[in-house]
Amino acid sequence: MNHPATAISSCWSCKGPVASRALFCSVCGAVQGPGVVDHYTRLGLPRSFDIDQEALDRQYFGLQRRVHPDRFASKSSREKALSQAQATALNDAHDTLKDPLRRAAYLLGLLGSPVDLTACGTINDRALLMEQMEMREALAEAETRERVSQLAMEAESAMIACQCGISAAFNANDLEQAGHLAIRLKYLSRLAEEARAKKTRITRTP
Repeated sequence: MNHPATAISSCWSCKGPVASRALFCSVCGAVQGPGVVDHYTRLGLPRSFDIDQEALDRQYFGLQRRVHPDRFASKSSREKALSQAQATALNDAHDTLKDPLRRAAYLLGLLGSPVDLTACGTINDRALLMEQMEMREALAEAETRERVSQLAMEAESAMIACQCGISAAFNANDLEQAGHLAIRLKYLSRLAEEARAKKTRITRTP
């Protein structure tokens, strides 16, 4: 799933043609504001759930260095504002794509099958509901650091398996399954976080 062709707009300074993901005008060199492009296009990466983390970081830091506001300290107020906007857009793209859960939700949205990971309340999937109830009950009853550590590791292992399942679903173009697993990953991530927090509390207890 490659990113779509980049649209062309006009440079605010010289009115020359500028690609929507370009940081600078190729005609006059003026910094541009962030174009209306998706996160993958902004970072020059293929549109896929499977991300090379090193490539993501390399693209991000390379682009971020070029538009960092400190480089525009002596420029006009407009150029300062545009560089800050570019830096913010790059941060948002990087933060979204580096996190498997946010990346899955974002990609589902791009592909026309959005999933709301912010929704709270009833879990509609009975199997997922039972799994979460059992895991949360086990965590609530855990009283030793060793037991809590075990539950945290089980949740983290389940998260890894869930991410593999999401990858397979996207590769098979099964967006419904990808969405289902993204919701499961959300609850597993929350459980793992709560288990780590409980382990810390137990460790600190005299």
